Amino acid sequence: MTHEFIDIVHQAIELEKQHLKSVLASVVALDGSSYRRPGVRMLIDEHGNMTGAVSGGCVEKEILRQSALVFQTGQSKMMTYDGRYRLGCEGVLYILIEPILFSSTFVERFFECVEQRDSFEIQSFYNKSEGIFTGVGSLVKFESREVFAIHKDFEYVTNSESLTIFSQSMTPRFKLLIIGGEHDAVQLCKYAAFTGWDVEIISGISDSRSLSNFPGAKMFKAVSLEDMDVARIDQQTAVVLMTHNFASDLRYLVALQATNPAYIGLLGPSRRREDLLNQFVEYCSDVSEVFLDCIHGPAGLDIGAETPQEIAVSIISEILAIVRNKNPKSLSRKSGRIHAEE
Repeated sequence: MTHEFIDIVHQAIELEKQHLKSVLASVVALDGSSYRRPGVRMLIDEHGNMTGAVSGGCVEKEILRQSALVFQTGQSKMMTYDGRYRLGCEGVLYILIEPILFSSTFVERFFECVEQRDSFEIQSFYNKSEGIFTGVGSLVKFESREVFAIHKDFEYVTNSESLTIFSQSMTPRFKLLIIGGEHDAVQLCKYAAFTGWDVEIISGISDSRSLSNFPGAKMFKAVSLEDMDVARIDQQTAVVLMTHNFASDLRYLVALQATNPAYIGLLGPSRRREDLLNQFVEYCSDVSEVFLDCIHGPAGLDIGAETPQEIAVSIISEILAIVRNKNPKSLSRKSGRIHAEE
């Protein structure tokens, strides 16, 4: 959800530059089941344009209608949405709608946090009933312990017994590092960016392509293996080796041995993976089991993928399943709720 909040912050800043007001709608609680869970947010500007979504469409229309009062009064409010009679989702959503007005210091700290890949926390103070209540609103807390309100003039009372607090830890935006620059890398880049991930491309030093050849990528570097920076590979990073060259994949794998990514994907058949890992272990005999366990090849889930686009879907699906600790299966064969209790 981090990428959704980053998009909201970007849009709110742009609207303020145009002297347009905006409000933030946050799902802070849920009774029963719903399309999405607490922690989802959307922005609405005073012309009714929306950034993000909290459900499948019907809830958004009601939020838009109720946001009119927030624009009019400048006061935060609570709304409820009972999906049992409208959507068949058997759930009641509790939604906080609050005006947005960031301080310049918050904007500076926020983008420093994003760039440095630090975590942050969002706390929303709410009342589980409809209406306008004193003290409802949201805060953003950084690892530096600095705290900023979504509306800079919001006066929050952390010890208010009449309010409930919804806290959400926001990890760094998930990142995909693609090593290789062929056509299939372009397709994987597109689909990963569409998923909301930061995408970085590493290609050989002789590669004549540029960032413009990889739609959605944040960074493209044509560098020698020795100049590749692995320091920013963390547990919120997946790596896919797509050089289509056995020797190159082996060298990159050796260069990655001291990192701790969530996932490393290898292309090609199982025999290629076994040969690659055997030679890798010969070069790096002291490599950790944790590192070896994060290597997956052939990369992707078995969904019958054939085209580069389908293979991209397969790889992204496997990465999601692994980082979310899920054993993929058809939802039609799952009993109980789609989203299990945390």
